[in-house]
Amino acid sequence: MDILEVLGLDDLLAQFVLAIGAAMWLGNAFAIYQHKQGRSPKGVDTPFNTVRAWWLLWVGVVISLWGLISMLAK
Repeated sequence: MDILEVLGLDDLLAQFVLAIGAAMWLGNAFAIYQHKQGRSPKGVDTPFNTVRAWWLLWVGVVISLWGLISMLAK
């Protein structure tokens, strides 16, 4: 038995990648939704960067898919 098998680190890493990606796309989707509703965080003076939010949303989707595929491939 290997230490990776005993501790389940392979599965843990795939779950971590999935969680980070899901947090990225959910957070950016919520930010885009709030911006379309005309709401912004208190104390923020800078304009909303729509292109960056959409870019990070899709990066999060790719990372989430990577984590999900890694979990299902085992």
